[in-house]
Amino acid sequence: MNVRTSRFGVVEIAEDRVITFAKGLLGFPSHTRFCLLEPGDEAVFFWLQSIDDPNLAFVVTDPGLFFADYAVPIKPDQIGELGLEKLADAQVFVIVNKIENNLTGNLQGPIIVNTLSRKGEQVVLAEKRWNTRHVLMQVGEPARAASA
Repeated sequence: MNVRTSRFGVVEIAEDRVITFAKGLLGFPSHTRFCLLEPGDEAVFFWLQSIDDPNLAFVVTDPGLFFADYAVPIKPDQIGELGLEKLADAQVFVIVNKIENNLTGNLQGPIIVNTLSRKGEQVVLAEKRWNTRHVLMQVGEPARAASA
């Protein structure tokens, strides 16, 4: 299937790569179909692209790459909604934003995806240890050309 994107033009993805969020994402309840665009095999950041809106995409990452102790408690009703038979089939992502020279992750609102059924849900964690702008890393200023 062809997916129109504002950043990459038309991208072809397999039909079985569509992730369905029955409740949408926070702030976007009517956007329920997305795909994960991987820029490369060694990528740490990905694009969660809306199938139906070329202008709607989020940069996401696996928070475990930055915080080894980050864990998302999945409630029994969420396990049922996602169709998870075992927790190992779940992949967690967080939405990434650039705030000044920092890349931050919304660790309070992680996205859980069943890697087998491609059902997803964004949850809100009650634990205040993690916040919506948790610093993942700093990014430097772009290099400037030396003047002669």
